[in-house]
Amino acid sequence: MAFSQSHVMASRRHQHGRLIIEVDEYSSNPTQAFTFYNINQGRFQPPHVQMVDPVPHDAPKPPGYTRFVCVSDTHSRTDPIQMPYGDVLIHAGDFTELGLPSEVKKFNEWLGSLPYEYKIVIAGNHELTFDQEFMADLIKQDFYYFPSVSKLKPENYENVQSLLTNCIYLQDSEVTVRGFRIYGSPWQPWFYGWGFNLPRGQALLEKWNLIPEGVDILITHGPPLGFLDWVPKKMQRVGCVELLNTVQRRVQPRLHVFGHIHEGYGVMADGTTTYVNASVCTVNYQPVNPPIVIDLPTPRNS
Repeated sequence: MAFSQSHVMASRRHQHGRLIIEVDEYSSNPTQAFTFYNINQGRFQPPHVQMVDPVPHDAPKPPGYTRFVCVSDTHSRTDPIQMPYGDVLIHAGDFTELGLPSEVKKFNEWLGSLPYEYKIVIAGNHELTFDQEFMADLIKQDFYYFPSVSKLKPENYENVQSLLTNCIYLQDSEVTVRGFRIYGSPWQPWFYGWGFNLPRGQALLEKWNLIPEGVDILITHGPPLGFLDWVPKKMQRVGCVELLNTVQRRVQPRLHVFGHIHEGYGVMADGTTTYVNASVCTVNYQPVNPPIVIDLPTPRNS
């Protein structure tokens, strides 16, 4: 993929060779950023990007491939979901409504009923109890946005991650399965004061800078700018500009799985990375979007 000088300005090469992504000048206004880059570079138009049809659930898996089953934003509504065959399950966050321990336990039981060899999960903005800083601030407030959560005693949520016994939970961390390096991060631009919210710009960029180069699969809760991040009701793009530049300029994973924006469900590609918005729930929280299947060739060293 070719980029003009104005795009390259958002990054510079460190003296030791690592590409350093900088805060984009349009960081605080993703809709404006999308318009600018589209008009000046065609960055989000063919042939640079295209929509992709996911693998049919009943399609045979090619020899030497690993089948990933991608879901997100199930919001404690897993019962109706028809889960297809696969090797690795990826859940990109918002598996509960509020992150209550009872919800986490129910989700963990559902995970335990699934036959996948590996199940990899990150949190989203709805997993309030997984964000320890958020919880510390919540219980100090004189009024409660989330009364059922704010009434929890610290001993009931401080180790809430330990309730996920039937998966690999990632939070700014990575794991290697079947030869694939997989990194997961729950952060997203500020969204009405929910969990794992950070301001656009430097604060989020610092989280994205933790993503190591050489990662094959990136899981974030929110989307990058321009990829399955359109909110029709508000006529806005809401993806993160710094995440986009990190993915396209520095990390360049083979697969980037996310959710958060329920309206953005689908698959796109830019020639290097396949982008999957795997939101199962619609904007009305109906769990009707099928899991998305992606086949990738298994690394030879696995």
